[in-house]
Amino acid sequence: MEVRLAAQGWASAGRVALLAVLLCVWCRAAAERVRYSIAEELGRGSLVGPLARDLGLSADELPARKLRIVAGDEKQYFTLEEDNTNLRVNDRIDRESICGAVSPCVLFLEAVVENPFDIFHVSVTIQDINDNAPQFDREFVTIEIIESTPPGTRFPLGSGRDPDIGANSLQNYELTPNPLFSLVVRESPDGTKHAELVLEKFLDREKQRNHHLILTAVDGGDPVRSGTAQIKINVTDANDNPPVFTKEIYKVRLMENLPEGSLAFQVKATDNDEGTNAEITYSFSDIAKSVHQVFTLDPRTGDVKVSGPLDYEERKYYEASVEGKDGGGLTAHAKVHIDIIDVNDNAPALSLLPILNPIPEDSVPSTVVAVINVRDRDAGENGEVSCKMDGNLPFKLEPSSENTYKLIIARPLDRENVSAYNITITAVDRGRPALWSSRELVLEVSDVNDNAPVFEEAAYSAYVAENNAAGALVVRVQARDADAGANGRVSYWLGGGGRGGGGFALHGKTGHLVTAERIDREQLCRLVEKCVLRCELIVAGEMQVYGIVVEITDINDNTPSFREAEKELRLSETTAPGSRFFLAEAHDPDMGRNSLQNYELSGDEHFSLVVQAGPDGDQRPELVLAKALDREEAAFHELVLANGNAPVFSQAEYTVRVPEDVPVGSVLVTVTATDADEGLNGQVKYSFHKISDRTSDLFYLDSETGEITVKDDLDFEEISSHELEVQARDGGELSDTAKVVITLTDVNDNEPEISVRSALNEISEDAPSGSVIALLHVQDRDSGANGEVHCSLDKDVPFRLEKSFEDYYRVVTARELDREQVSEYNVTVRAADGGSPALQSSAVLALRVLDVNDNAPVFAQERYSARLAENNAAGALVLTVRATDADWGQNARVRYRLWEGRVRGAPLSSYVSVQAETGALYALRSFDYEEVRELELWVRAGGVLRGVPVSHFVGIDGVRAFLQSYSHEVSLTADSRKSQLRFSGGSCCDTLPARPPPDEPAPLLGEEDPAGGQPADPAALPVSAPYHFVS
Repeated sequence: MEVRLAAQGWASAGRVALLAVLLCVWCRAAAERVRYSIAEELGRGSLVGPLARDLGLSADELPARKLRIVAGDEKQYFTLEEDNTNLRVNDRIDRESICGAVSPCVLFLEAVVENPFDIFHVSVTIQDINDNAPQFDREFVTIEIIESTPPGTRFPLGSGRDPDIGANSLQNYELTPNPLFSLVVRESPDGTKHAELVLEKFLDREKQRNHHLILTAVDGGDPVRSGTAQIKINVTDANDNPPVFTKEIYKVRLMENLPEGSLAFQVKATDNDEGTNAEITYSFSDIAKSVHQVFTLDPRTGDVKVSGPLDYEERKYYEASVEGKDGGGLTAHAKVHIDIIDVNDNAPALSLLPILNPIPEDSVPSTVVAVINVRDRDAGENGEVSCKMDGNLPFKLEPSSENTYKLIIARPLDRENVSAYNITITAVDRGRPALWSSRELVLEVSDVNDNAPVFEEAAYSAYVAENNAAGALVVRVQARDADAGANGRVSYWLGGGGRGGGGFALHGKTGHLVTAERIDREQLCRLVEKCVLRCELIVAGEMQVYGIVVEITDINDNTPSFREAEKELRLSETTAPGSRFFLAEAHDPDMGRNSLQNYELSGDEHFSLVVQAGPDGDQRPELVLAKALDREEAAFHELVLANGNAPVFSQAEYTVRVPEDVPVGSVLVTVTATDADEGLNGQVKYSFHKISDRTSDLFYLDSETGEITVKDDLDFEEISSHELEVQARDGGELSDTAKVVITLTDVNDNEPEISVRSALNEISEDAPSGSVIALLHVQDRDSGANGEVHCSLDKDVPFRLEKSFEDYYRVVTARELDREQVSEYNVTVRAADGGSPALQSSAVLALRVLDVNDNAPVFAQERYSARLAENNAAGALVLTVRATDADWGQNARVRYRLWEGRVRGAPLSSYVSVQAETGALYALRSFDYEEVRELELWVRAGGVLRGVPVSHFVGIDGVRAFLQSYSHEVSLTADSRKSQLRFSGGSCCDTLPARPPPDEPAPLLGEEDPAGGQPADPAALPVSAPYHFVS
């Protein structure tokens, strides 16, 4: 079995080394083809050849490459094994029924692989076996010979039929021995052997009227097969004028659509005898069964009529012999050659092979999605077919080879606009009238995540009452994504940067923002009238931040309370009615209408209550003596000495500013009040009159000295200002109040906090500039310059920071990445505040760069040369070329191929071959210096690139992927007598001239190139290096 892999053509590009053959002219590049040869009638499942191995596919890559075969024939004669490795027989193969007399008999099919896409042409030559014995059209032949016939006269016996070919076909005839007759075998120009009976002696009818002979046809097979015909010779009386045909050869041209019964032509013979000896009867004397089935001959008129369907595609011509016999038994013979003329009676046949279905919507233009094979059984213009595609669709058809088209993407797809395409492909021939056929191809577009979620509202705000139970709905945020399936499902999560964000939870799938715990407005916002919390909403995978504002509304959940449950006042019975006494104020942390509104006093006719409005709008209760007191009448009144003066503070308001890091125990301010009375009535004691619980935990008031000291650590970030009221009371229960305002100043005691909200851990090296790799939240709890944060990245990294939303930053690519230069990055993000001294923090992002195939192979040497002695052994190693690729993994795998040409009319690949994996160059035959002195050829090293434009996909008898490459020119020179290194001027170039357009094979070894015989395109193949080998 012969397996031969032909090299690909020029336009696939790959890194190439040119091998030119001197004394040879350039020829067109051959398409890549795998050839097998098998005998006919092999059983189903018989091995044809290891297709996967011959295509250079390893077992590991077979599942990803998706090897398939497609044939243009109605019958599928071949199939692939389940593991897609070997090509096997699928149906009975009868060479005679498939090809008839055509030799060689070749079946064609295409092998298609993906990832990367490629198509290979496979041809299987069907070898003949001796499965048919020779046969005669007639088993019994009767010949009338007049007894006056002179010796040496010949009588055609016809020819046997053997559908086998070559040595298995009919080779000779044999005749049973007879002294009156001998056998002559005559061979016609088309190789057909005809038997003729030769009369050796005069016949004597009176002695013997009949003679019986056996004619045997023998083929050359092993074992030999034969067929026989019985010949009966009737000896008749003399008839001295045989018939004579008007033509020795009748040549006829008939249209294949000629109706049955039509007159095709007429044969005519004349006879100079008279009477019955001049009456001529016509018959076919040497005719195949196929002719009998489509033609009839009128024995009296010689009219030949069509009796069966003519089909140019089944048979293009017919040959037969006609015999004219007169009444005396004399015969004449003439040849008939009938050519069938093609008419356009076959519509083109389309076969579709989807390559990519469904199609990812981000597929680049030029991606091959289907291969269309077109066949038209007609000939000439009737069989020339063009394909077109209906409608304005984002696809286009491009011819790949003589019968193959590629359906490629012409412009970007968008699944959100069109999710499926019904593509009608029509094939039309050039006949008149033209015939056509069409096939429909349904291509689905698969979704990629190319649409960002879009929120229904530009901003979200909500109100929620305090003290709600955990899980209470606050607001529902909703974003819609035009993508499908998992790409269209939006998930949400909360960032941690906003104030109060911990009080809420977000359902990731539904977008419901709910309370995560009970919210106490008074604890959260204290004295702030409008309690507003901000949350940051992050859409999963989007690295984009959106704000939600939630206002906490107050409910009346706090009862007004007094700091002291009981208050004892001592009044003199001489106190005049109308006198007023300050009472302690009640405290209510609620706001608005829910806060303290009024005071009430339980009944006693001696006292009434007056409520005064303080400077801040607060309610201040005062006890008023409404009726004079009489201790003797009311025993529960206690008499005291007169007290005519109340304490008076030195200031109505004390203001102090202290840093938040003031030590515990420090005296902040001393309040002072004086009383003009003496004794007990002049003794003043200090106390907090109006103070919050939290403030009371932070400060201490000395009742004797009036010093206010720090009792606990102060924190500007928690409460920046404290307002309290102190009271001075003498022994006679007279009092005065003063306001104390303590303002804290911020110190730089908090370093910036960096939290990574979302980040990639790997990125493709061809990611465009501006690609987001991380979303960061940066905050500093300090204020002013202490809280102003500046973020930065280390220098000399291909990334930059962008402000996203409030305190959020995005880390994006600043320029293109190059994995071959740097494969991993540890990106340090630094945050520093504006305090003095400044505080700072950092976070590290680890990022791995993924490889793309963006580097072409590079040969290790600029020039290669070799010398080889003539009469070398076939299979001898000439040299090894080597190329390396800077990419990684599969992208760095280098494969070598020869660029096909012709040498002395034979394919270059029959002279030398290159091993695809190693680059080893072998001589396939023994070289003869007198025939070939120098070979010059191109070796290509390549790997498939992403994003290659469609113009670089070239079809020479098939579809082939473009290989980005450089090339080396290699010359091999043979000299039988001495070894020397030669360089021809035309092969020592540094750059290559312009490449021909795609789909037009570049001229190679076989046509003279006036520019110097070099292939084209300095841009695509900028390096050439000649090398020769000499024998």
